[in-house]
Amino acid sequence: MAFESSPEKPAPVRTVSRMLSDWIGRLGPIWIDGQVAEFRPRPGARNLYLTLRDPDVDMSLTIVADAALLGSVTPPIEAGQRVVVFARPEFWSGRGSLQMRAKEIRPVGIGELLAQLERLKGVLAAEGLFSPARKRPLPFIPQRVGLICGRASAAMTDVLVNAQERWPAVQFEIREVAVQGVAAVPTVTEALAELDALPGVDVIVIARGGGSVEDLLPFSNESLVRAVAACTTPVVSAIGHEQDTPLLDLVADLRASTPTDAAKRIVPSLREQQDLIAGMRRRLSTHLAHRLDRERSLLAERQRRSSSIIRNLIEHSTRDVTHLSARVRALSPAATLDRGYAIVTGAGGVIIRDAAQVAIGDEVRVRVASGEFTSTRIANWATEQGSST
Repeated sequence: MAFESSPEKPAPVRTVSRMLSDWIGRLGPIWIDGQVAEFRPRPGARNLYLTLRDPDVDMSLTIVADAALLGSVTPPIEAGQRVVVFARPEFWSGRGSLQMRAKEIRPVGIGELLAQLERLKGVLAAEGLFSPARKRPLPFIPQRVGLICGRASAAMTDVLVNAQERWPAVQFEIREVAVQGVAAVPTVTEALAELDALPGVDVIVIARGGGSVEDLLPFSNESLVRAVAACTTPVVSAIGHEQDTPLLDLVADLRASTPTDAAKRIVPSLREQQDLIAGMRRRLSTHLAHRLDRERSLLAERQRRSSSIIRNLIEHSTRDVTHLSARVRALSPAATLDRGYAIVTGAGGVIIRDAAQVAIGDEVRVRVASGEFTSTRIANWATEQGSST
């Protein structure tokens, strides 16, 4: 039952401390998996203390162990090492502090760590965190690049120098953090969240200059991997290694083999782009010149064909006009006049077809091939012929 207390009847500190000690004392020992965050051995001390932290979150426990127990651990305990501890909780009522009394300590070998990573890899893959479908493309020309790297590290220099050499206008938002040891996961994760929240950061690069399998373990941490998967900004993994593949490589939107390779992947080369544009201009100029040559040739050919067609039309029309003129002349009265005939018209221009149309003394107009004249009928032609006879 809960201890009864009230503002009028509060429980003394000693009572609360003793109750906590009694309750915690009834808990049995438990196996604990963690990473040694701090261990400072003191020569001659009977009890030694180490801080064991959770590699996924910022939580820790104090472990106390006999010096003889710690001395028997192989390899020797050191900061950053992964261990499994069998310990029983103890509550020091005098100081109000909790610690775990170690009964057995086992270092976790690299083989077991790799096996754990394989199991974690399978779980995350089943959730789709490594699927190519969820990977985002990098912007062609990022205005600002977020860079997470070690403090004053060669990896930082490699990224900055090579990126700015390729694209001088690129800007960086740099977060120098621990990239090894117990502080790596929380500091990298915090920097990642900060850069992801910054407006204007187009891509984030996590860079480290390689290392042993143990050194790269933080980049396979589950909480860090999930934080990268949750980012809204594309993330580039630039861990300088070849043989081993931390899980960060699989969840990142792009995996670069080295920090230098990352610089080449996140920004284009200004010189290459200028050469590309110059080449495109040359090809365009050549294409336009060839096109103009083809059009000129086509136009000249069409002009030649048009001239030939026009000449043929003119010649054909000329022959038609000549033939028509000849027919007109053949049908014209002028042609008849040329043969010695004449056209006689009387008053009002009436053509005289019968002698009876003209009386003696009437004047008629006579048209011949070349000109015309007037004439007056003075007698009947037949009468005159008879008189002559």
